[in-house]
Amino acid sequence: MSNTLNPNIRIIDNNRIKHSKAVEEYIHVHFNFPEQSKEWDGWVPVEYRRTGISIKTDEELVAHLNKVYAQMNPKNLPIWLKEQRMFWADKKAHTTQPFFEHLIKGGWQCVECALPRNQNWARRIQDLKELGYTIATDTHRHCPKCKTSKTHLILLPIKRGGLENYGYETFSKKLRAEIFRVLGRIDAYEDKASSHCLPDHKFPEIRWDAATKEANPDDMTEAEISKKFQLMTNQRNLQKREVCRNCYQTGERGTIFGIEFYFKGTKRWNPSFPQKGKEAEKGCEGCPWHDIARWRVELCKRINRPARTSNKSS
Repeated sequence: MSNTLNPNIRIIDNNRIKHSKAVEEYIHVHFNFPEQSKEWDGWVPVEYRRTGISIKTDEELVAHLNKVYAQMNPKNLPIWLKEQRMFWADKKAHTTQPFFEHLIKGGWQCVECALPRNQNWARRIQDLKELGYTIATDTHRHCPKCKTSKTHLILLPIKRGGLENYGYETFSKKLRAEIFRVLGRIDAYEDKASSHCLPDHKFPEIRWDAATKEANPDDMTEAEISKKFQLMTNQRNLQKREVCRNCYQTGERGTIFGIEFYFKGTKRWNPSFPQKGKEAEKGCEGCPWHDIARWRVELCKRINRPARTSNKSS
């Protein structure tokens, strides 16, 4: 790991810029590429859960910025763009891809006047992030065209999935079909069959680190699938993310239907568990959102226990 910052990198402000809703943090930097007579001024994510970036020390920051600088060298841009064209070639993302096409123009893009008109633009940006793209967000930047402060976005043309290719796990169509078969297409939240569900990792991505991502082979056993996944609609998945984000930030675990029942632990996150990494999942156990089906079973046991006691004594 290099401990010397590239002389063509200038850190404008050592204070981290926080985007609390997305649980992201950035450092404002200026990159100079003298061989190409080009410069880049923007924010580099240093806390970015989707690609596993979590920079803690000065040494890690130096190494991180050096890697970002190297990948963002303008000489690499044609190859990067070619790779992205190949990636999008087989996608039917008629709504999301136009956002990508605008962002690759470079620089800060105003969501009001530079990006495609879309009432749900935030969802489109989330889709891009989930596809592995690294995007920084400034929620209060002056737009010279709009003449007011608007949310702006800047895309970093670096390796999709992050410098170390962390981030969300993927699985094949074959395994996806097997997940639906094993879980019976049962919506864990509604406790009934649904054709609108998606596989959800019980362990939330916001608490993953670089060592958390695992392979999902096609020959996963039924037990492995049941332990790792549950099914829910996209709407509930988004709701769960917000609940887990709040838990990560405040230490307050979530509820379902406002019922403060946890079959393990309490409403507060147990500080004896790490905030991130595989061991962090132990701190999620007992929370209704971690394993909704088991939580429902445990809740029913608790509700029925007094009635069974009463029947025995009568």
